[in-house]
Amino acid sequence: MCGILAVFGCVDNSHAKRSRIIELSRRLRHRGPDWSGIHCHQDCYLAHQRLAIVDPTSGDQPLYNEDKTVIVTVNGEIYNHKQLREEKLKSHKFRTGSDCEVIAHLYEEYGEDFVDMLDGMFSFVLLDTRDKSFIAARDAIGITPLYMGWGLDGSVWFSSEMKALSDDCERFMSFLPGHIYSSKQGALRRWYNPPWFSEQIPSTPYDPKVLREAFEKAVLKRLMTDVPFGVLLSGGLDSSLVAAVAARFLANSEVASQWGSQLHTFCIGLKGSPDLKAAREVADYIGTRHHEFHFTVQEGIDALEEVIYHIETYDVTTIRASTPMFLMSRKIKSLGVKMVLSGEGSDEIFGGYLYFHKAPNKKEFHEELCRKIKALHLYDCLRANKSTSAWGLEARVPFLDKDFINIAMSIDPEWKMIRPDLGRIEKWVIRNAFDDDQKPYLPKHILYRQKEQFSDGVGYSWIDGLKEHAEKQVTDGMLMNANFIYPENTPTTKEGYYYRTIFEKFFPKNAARSTVPGGPSVACSTAKAVEWDASWSKNLDPSGRAALGVHAAAYEEATDIKPDDLTNGPPQKIQKGMVEQTTTVV
Repeated sequence: MCGILAVFGCVDNSHAKRSRIIELSRRLRHRGPDWSGIHCHQDCYLAHQRLAIVDPTSGDQPLYNEDKTVIVTVNGEIYNHKQLREEKLKSHKFRTGSDCEVIAHLYEEYGEDFVDMLDGMFSFVLLDTRDKSFIAARDAIGITPLYMGWGLDGSVWFSSEMKALSDDCERFMSFLPGHIYSSKQGALRRWYNPPWFSEQIPSTPYDPKVLREAFEKAVLKRLMTDVPFGVLLSGGLDSSLVAAVAARFLANSEVASQWGSQLHTFCIGLKGSPDLKAAREVADYIGTRHHEFHFTVQEGIDALEEVIYHIETYDVTTIRASTPMFLMSRKIKSLGVKMVLSGEGSDEIFGGYLYFHKAPNKKEFHEELCRKIKALHLYDCLRANKSTSAWGLEARVPFLDKDFINIAMSIDPEWKMIRPDLGRIEKWVIRNAFDDDQKPYLPKHILYRQKEQFSDGVGYSWIDGLKEHAEKQVTDGMLMNANFIYPENTPTTKEGYYYRTIFEKFFPKNAARSTVPGGPSVACSTAKAVEWDASWSKNLDPSGRAALGVHAAAYEEATDIKPDDLTNGPPQKIQKGMVEQTTTVV
């Protein structure tokens, strides 16, 4: 991951303004500690903080076309850059081996309508000095972050993180994934228009071989690197499949000649946590060099302020899950690793969250999947990207490959429905696709392990410890008056209130708090899916253990909750199923 900052139309284009842009760009240096660059053209500035993954010796940014009339600053990876050079850009001369340089040349060749040609994760800003027009675009799902802002002087700003905009922009927002902004049109438009986006029910029959091969291709293309790498392995299904596929095909890949054929895997948890045990077993089975890290509840609590500053949200489950990921990323970077593969996205594509057990029919099941994928950029993608990039580590997510999503989302959702009578648990279609008795990818009990959210899997006492800490920091009176202090997305638990106070300290503007959505959720559902089970309205907690009657370690069912119960020392059952306003999808 890198950090980008671009500003257009500044009234003040003096040396002082250049110095200010450089100063703000330094707020993103954690994302790109390897090199800094800036290009100034009249009242336009493009700055870059680089994390060198591909072509580390010559790929410094900003990047240019042949005559330097087109300048681009990019955060991300373009996995099909070699194919684009060979098939779409034969007549062009390239200055570097950077995968991102193709963006400048594609614009020169095809104008603004080239973004769908890119296969990768990316956010970029491009300036055409010939007419001073500019464009900005974000990848299909929003794997990489991007924000857009406006200054009082009429300037337009773009940044990888909110912290570089919050002081100088009067208003800013999260840039929508799958969209492009054109200064010529003065508006955002969607460039990503897959069949599933309309939420119409697909009818393609399930083919396990097609699904398996598509995922293998998604993993293999993400082994494009010139630096040491590994896989985040929690021992759950998703990360285990990523690790198993990478380990199986690594020896014959191009990257093996540079970094060896034994895969490195990484896991973190409280001592004795479910993830640590399962991850060790998977690592032994697939033959990786495994690195196991431990943290304590107190170490996690001590890191909360820094975590919230980096991930730029007050969403409860995102913070719960980001903290161990943030701590693990620091450990991984200390080993010299700069890129990791991770398992985000599978639950949104296949209905892996435990509340999907209650989906009433395939139509509502599929529509919920679509809602979850569309919201990924606000939750899991944000967490995976910002928790790792806080330490200059890049996370790649094979499940969110464009081609793989199209194949997986074209399957008739009847096959994804959870059917105990047919022996189908959550995510059965992907489990079955990798259930190979002849050449098994994983042990059977791992392949069919129950879904465990990352914030739960690192150790159940982690969430319990956070709630206990928040109970000491937030009084009953503070929570009772929360709607007056925080009228937008009012926190309804002491944990949520505590995170909100930290967030507001770093990001006090209305625009900042508006980048975080809210609403009721159970076990990471959207607000709409809460309607599937009447009992869930009494246990609105984003933890997977709130899926009453589904999770093996579910909370006890809560009694009816009255408004006063949230402030007057709630009974034990209510404490176990605390209410939370969130639509987190970890």
